[in-house]
Amino acid sequence: MKTVKEILDSKNKAIWSISAKAKVFDALKLMSEKEIGALMVMDEKGGVHGIISERDYARKVMLLGKSSLETQVAEIMTPAEKMVHVKPGATVEECMVIMTGGHVRHLPVFEDDKFVGLISIGDVIKALVTEKEDLIEQLRNYISGKYM
Repeated sequence: MKTVKEILDSKNKAIWSISAKAKVFDALKLMSEKEIGALMVMDEKGGVHGIISERDYARKVMLLGKSSLETQVAEIMTPAEKMVHVKPGATVEECMVIMTGGHVRHLPVFEDDKFVGLISIGDVIKALVTEKEDLIEQLRNYISGKYM
């Protein structure tokens, strides 16, 4: 079974983040530029304060009639103490259970107390599909007698 560490090792190492004091508009602009759905909210020393996603914007700004130009990230982010997160040794299956059960699309990854990366539901599904494709190919080869 593939682990979160293996997913992170295969991904772009860039970690996109924003300050809690930044405006939501700036967070949305960065997410659009980087084609991502969430940003870690961090300070200049690398301390994690939370996570902000497109879903946070839709539910906590847009639907409430707030302005993304005036609202700070801190007002709508999920704070660090409420974030669902995983360790690098977690399996993709464990991540799928956590994500579907908690209705989250992004999982921060922490090794001890250190933030080491972020995985998305897309990363998890891609890893699961790849594992299943590999298994199917092995079964095809076995059935066709390739291993004899």
